[in-house]
Amino acid sequence: MADKISEKYNKNVKVSGRGSKKKMDLSIVIPVYNEKENMSHLYSRLNKTLPGLKITYEVILIDDGSTDGTYVELQKIHKKNSSYKIIRFRRNFGQTSAMSAGFHYSSGDIVITLDGDLQNDPKDIPAILKKLDEGYDIVSGWRKDRKDKAVSRRFPSVVANKMISGLTGVHLHDYGCTLKAYRKEVIENIELYGEMHRYIPAVASKYGKSKYGISRTIRVILDIITIKFLLSYSQRPIQIFGLLGLFSGTAGFAITAYLIIMRLFFNQSLADRPLFILSIFMIFIGIQLITMGLLAEINMRIYHEAQDKPTYVIRDIIQ
Repeated sequence: MADKISEKYNKNVKVSGRGSKKKMDLSIVIPVYNEKENMSHLYSRLNKTLPGLKITYEVILIDDGSTDGTYVELQKIHKKNSSYKIIRFRRNFGQTSAMSAGFHYSSGDIVITLDGDLQNDPKDIPAILKKLDEGYDIVSGWRKDRKDKAVSRRFPSVVANKMISGLTGVHLHDYGCTLKAYRKEVIENIELYGEMHRYIPAVASKYGKSKYGISRTIRVILDIITIKFLLSYSQRPIQIFGLLGLFSGTAGFAITAYLIIMRLFFNQSLADRPLFILSIFMIFIGIQLITMGLLAEINMRIYHEAQDKPTYVIRDIIQ
């Protein structure tokens, strides 16, 4: 039922300033969430850069369910400059869904994504475009001189980038940097789910171009678990099954390693150790959970793509 409502809302969305979709040279897609204080600064920086490009452009700002008055600021921006189009979600769906909506409603031959919190400098847009002109389909930004804490932010980021690059074969310095440019034909057939907006370059390379009795109490608890799963993980099931699987598998490997050390160096028998059986069991459970998460991801994508169901619900659009 929820999906039917979602589909209905997206089809009957309130659109202000409706007109034909005019082809543009450049579309800037910017998801924003509770960025009221930054909107005027963002507009000022964009307005200093974009007019000087001497090309047709549009800026698509996606309000991802903000609750701090961000939408009011976005309306003010549109009144100043009609090249700034506003998409407003009914609630917070996440950055990936916001990106997906921005891509869907964009009309530029080139699409550039930016953060709404001023982490990316619009002054870098000309350099990104220049690199595209060299014949590339995707150009990614790189937060080279990050000021984040070394241990809690930068080090995990370096490890993650190397791991993603190694697994996908697409080597980037900074997968987490939102500043990226794409040729429209590269992204127009890519469906985004979960947190996949960070991995578009990798995905694109593979393509080629969402009175009580005890029995009643149990049912209620199960319903609550179901609702929590549908609200938080229906678009990213691997994150719950994968997390549980990694925890179980890691714990199993750790226990197994401990028992092997006790056997080799302290001559303790494993035959009468139920803990050894438990560790093997935990490893297999971990593998099964991760596999279940991957299968759930595949089913989720089939569900959405076969029926063309959106992963977001739009309240209104100003264009």
